[in-house]
Amino acid sequence: MVKRALAIITLLIIGYWLAQAFAGVPFGQDKMLVGQYYLNHVKAQTGAINAVTAVVVNYRGFDTLGEVTVLFIASTGVGALLWKRKKTRTARTEGSVVLTTGTRYLFPFVLIFGAYIFIHGHLTPGGGFPGGATIATGFLLLYMAFIVYEIPHKGFEVTEGIVGMGYVVVGLIGLMIGGYFLFDWIWQTWHVGTNNIGRLLSGGFIPVIYTIIGLKVGTELSGIIDNMVKEEVKE
Repeated sequence: MVKRALAIITLLIIGYWLAQAFAGVPFGQDKMLVGQYYLNHVKAQTGAINAVTAVVVNYRGFDTLGEVTVLFIASTGVGALLWKRKKTRTARTEGSVVLTTGTRYLFPFVLIFGAYIFIHGHLTPGGGFPGGATIATGFLLLYMAFIVYEIPHKGFEVTEGIVGMGYVVVGLIGLMIGGYFLFDWIWQTWHVGTNNIGRLLSGGFIPVIYTIIGLKVGTELSGIIDNMVKEEVKE
């Protein structure tokens, strides 16, 4: 009985506190000041048509760098958890004729489509993360179709390191030119008014950053797939 009474009193206190908090919010007034600022200035300040991608890469690009770092840590963690002294593919039969034939013909188009997604992220819905995931899907198809396939580990590791450093380098160049990390020095230096907006070579460094993110996400997710489809060799 005492516990029930305490629970009721606690709920009443929390309810009163929430009611007081919401009572101070003006009803019917637009409070999305930051969001409205982005919508009003995104084209002039970034050259991007897609306001969402402009916010992700430009206005809060430092946070996106943190997300890429988290993905790298997650990939490293998966590799550490699944690491064995000797691991190999354990599949004994290849995929069906439909899967193997479809993979042979579709794989290059999957890669091209993934590249299209992150290269055009400033113009259309898309960006580095979905583009990289699409590329990783292509390599997943290869693993599903063929029992002997393995990703080129050395090339993927080199690519992952280079593009990861590239993100930081682009941000540091902005720091030196504009005074803060990820200052869009490409747009501020070479844009031609608003006449260039809507074209592929617009959006400042957003296409560059998304290309970097797409390659990094694609290589990291492909590495995770490689670790998950292999098992320890029993000696």
